[in-house]
Order: sequence, then structure tokens, then C-alpha cells
Amino acid sequence: MSIEGNQMILAIAAISVVILLVWTITQQFAISRIKRNQKVMFQGAEDENLENIIVGMKENLSTIDNDIKDLYEITNRIHLLSHSGLHKIGMIRFNPFRDIGGDQSFSVALLDGDDNGVVISSLYSREGVRVYAKQLKQGVSEQHQLTEEEKHAISIASSDKDGTKNKKRV
Repeated sequence: MSIEGNQMILAIAAISVVILLVWTITQQFAISRIKRNQKVMFQGAEDENLENIIVGMKENLSTIDNDIKDLYEITNRIHLLSHSGLHKIGMIRFNPFRDIGGDQSFSVALLDGDDNGVVISSLYSREGVRVYAKQLKQGVSEQHQLTEEEKHAISIASSDKDGTKNKKRV
């Protein structure tokens, strides 16, 4: 072999070494980035075995999924209970007799989410006070005729969608 052939081989070897060096440095950066991401991803995991870590995370996800399902069921029950409780209120005061001063009489409607409940009316007169209660289904009394004041109290309560309006005066 000649000197030129040896120089050619040395040049190729030198170029190969430089290419391998650049490739090794690139791979080292990639590995350090992967290790950094792995450290963040498996933060708090005590097991060094990747398979055990993944199985543990799957179990945690399964537990969290069950907890979410339980919370969803509880939320539905709370919604049903809140819908059936009396939370819509309408009240008016009025004077049923023109000869007695002041609005001493009143009607109060207490309704649930379906407008079922009761309307209570108190009529004040010089002879005494009378109190009447009438059952309501969907805002209507099936057994007793409602007065205009009671209808007004029911209408106030029915329009109270979020339970924030407590009183209105006619």
C-alpha cells in the first residue's frame, strides 16, 4: 500500500471519528432530555421498575375513575333532593276588608322544584284571625278554590327559579 492510500484511509477514519463524535453528542443530549422528562413523569414514584410504575398509575386511574363515578351519583342524588325540597317562596300582604286599616292579612306559597307544596293564608279581622292552608300540585289546588292573593303568591314563588326572592308586596 502506498502512502497516498494510507492517508486516504486515515482521512476516512478521521471523518468517521468526527461523524461518530457528533452523533454521540447528539444522542447524549437526547438521552438527557428523555431522563429529564422521565424524572418529571415519574416524580414521587419509589419503584425503579417502569412496568411497576405504569401498573401503579393504572390502579390510581382506576381508583380515581371510581371516585368520579361515586361523586357523579352523589351529585345526582343531591340534585334530586334539592329539587324535591321546598325552596321557592312567594309572599304577599293585603287588606281583605276595607274597614280595617293596614295589610295585616297575608298569603305565603311554599313550593318545590315542580311547584308542588302549600299556600297558607291568614285573614285578619276585628273578630279574629283565620288561617287557611291549601295543598298545591304544579301550582294548582285540586280541592279548594284559590283567591287572587293566593294565586299571586304562587306566581311570585313560581317565578323564583333560584330561591333568592323571598318576599314581594302587592
